[in-house]
Amino acid sequence: MSTFVMIAVLLALIAAAFIAVPLLRKSSQTGPVAGWAAIVATLVLLGGSAVLYQSFSNWSWAPKADDGTPANMVGRLARKLEKNPEDLDGWLLLGRSYTQLEQFTMAARAYQRADRLAAGRNADALTGLAEALIMAKESDLDGRAGRLFEQALVLDPNSTKVLFYSAIAAMERGENPVALERFQRLLAGGPPPEVRSLIEGAIAKLDASVKSGAAAAGKAQPKSAATAVAAVPLNLTLDGSLAAKVQQGSTLFVLARAPGQRGPPLAAKRLEAKFPQEVTLQASDAMLAGTGFVVGQQIEIVARVSNSGGAIARSGDLFGSAQVTVGKGGTIALRIDQVTP
Repeated sequence: MSTFVMIAVLLALIAAAFIAVPLLRKSSQTGPVAGWAAIVATLVLLGGSAVLYQSFSNWSWAPKADDGTPANMVGRLARKLEKNPEDLDGWLLLGRSYTQLEQFTMAARAYQRADRLAAGRNADALTGLAEALIMAKESDLDGRAGRLFEQALVLDPNSTKVLFYSAIAAMERGENPVALERFQRLLAGGPPPEVRSLIEGAIAKLDASVKSGAAAAGKAQPKSAATAVAAVPLNLTLDGSLAAKVQQGSTLFVLARAPGQRGPPLAAKRLEAKFPQEVTLQASDAMLAGTGFVVGQQIEIVARVSNSGGAIARSGDLFGSAQVTVGKGGTIALRIDQVTP
């Protein structure tokens, strides 16, 4: 608007000059009357222009009050992040703001940006992304959202929201011992009375299911298998053709899974990615109480190198796997010779 005003003033001065200059030239012949006429004409032209514009224009000359509506505040934050795209806390705030506005697809994008900046190591980004995907109906607990909650639980094992969602996800997968342990931790956190009754009901049902399953397993499992130390010694090596793909400071994850089973691993270790390396994975390395493995059990061992340090496998990660029987075969040679597509 200031540019427009300057142009308008300049044009008014030019118009005044066309009237005043001839009058001033005549003043040398006619005397001071023409000079005064030039001054009066100039003032009338400039002053009249200003008065007429102010009277007939719909422009508000008063300063505008700041529009503090939630939508405009979120818009300003989004524009600020365009100039500072590395602001992790800003992207988290933008994700929460979009969630409050129920713009869940936009919230998911903001949280995904935060997750990339944090290289998969920020529990708030993972949790917010998972929740936004569920609200936007782009995923559910047995899909990507469930995997994100499991990853967040590793980073923040005491998060009430993550425990709740991951407990329900474990129930949907049929992993009752895992779900029971998570609901028990929720109950220990002192939830409100109306929530406490629901959690207690879920615990009662899960406890009965777990006990009946344990009783059946106890009859079929010999005592020697139950009391023996469950461990898998490993000799980990890296295929020479992949050595250049391992970056300095990369993380090595060694996981034990039941073949074909989804959800969190039975046991896991996080190590420095160096090779060759001797590792012993034990049942005591279980991520959660109620999981783990026993002697004689068939399991799959996966060794994965993550340059990003993320607990969830990503494209470009190096890995190797082997099917083993716990307690048999001595040291297992496991070679990392594949690349995650």
